[in-house]
Amino acid sequence: MTRRISWALLAILVLAQICYPLTTGATRAGLTVATVVLGWLLSVGHALLSRGPRVAAALVAVATGGGFAIEAIGVATGVPFGSYDYSGELGPKLAGVPLIIPLAWTWMAWPAWLAAVRLTGGSASRAGGSASRAGDSSATAGGRTSGTGRGGSAVGLWVRRIALATVGLAAWDLFLDPQMVAEGYWVWRDATPALPGLPGIPVSNYLGWLLFAVLMMSALRPLAGPAAEHTDQRDHPMVALYLWTYFSSILAHAIFLDLPASALWGAAGMSVTAVPLAVTLLRARRARDTRREDHQPHRPGVDATR
Repeated sequence: MTRRISWALLAILVLAQICYPLTTGATRAGLTVATVVLGWLLSVGHALLSRGPRVAAALVAVATGGGFAIEAIGVATGVPFGSYDYSGELGPKLAGVPLIIPLAWTWMAWPAWLAAVRLTGGSASRAGGSASRAGDSSATAGGRTSGTGRGGSAVGLWVRRIALATVGLAAWDLFLDPQMVAEGYWVWRDATPALPGLPGIPVSNYLGWLLFAVLMMSALRPLAGPAAEHTDQRDHPMVALYLWTYFSSILAHAIFLDLPASALWGAAGMSVTAVPLAVTLLRARRARDTRREDHQPHRPGVDATR
């Protein structure tokens, strides 16, 4: 049930994102709002159905509540992102922040967290349950199996997981901010210094994303409990969401949105998490195929002379 609902929501989300370059003006703004709401429902719904109310509540508290708080502070004070203002195209505001903005934080925070868990040895047949299946345990970004026994200390594992989740979320803004600024959905009062090829957005914005992403990911695990420490087959839609976001954003920015610089910056930034994740999934699938072949019964050959 969890996977069917998640796959269905993901399919609708993908369809909405495919339609985005084909629209303009108010239609595009409305589609942007609808896409963010779908993404929020997908991530929070998956957390609820796969791990229960505690994990879903933790995700909403940390990402949605925390996202609104940091955005409200940012609009009012310019800290930590820099001075900026939202236009009125993204729907109703509270404290100067469109209500969909914290939903966007939540939308990508959950798949980024699960990607980091998968990459740091959190693969299991059931979240918080039985042991990992042979050949399905995940490699770290450096290619080694993680764990307190073989992959280093518990602290080292925690640091790697938080780092991967942080970069996995914050690097998404290398796609998001250039796209939204180009549409006029928000504007920076002082956009210097900026990254090469990405005018109109100060470097402080990306540093602010990193800071808040660290705080968010560090708080998510203690609040969510041990159920957030493992991944399994129920999480395939979230993994697909993360990889879809990565590869489709590169394609959209490079070809359809005429934003080649953000395509390069985003590709480089999100690759820290997305590329090892893709490689890990391919290796796991290859290992499963090999085991399947090894367990097939060997039938004696048929005598062709008879």
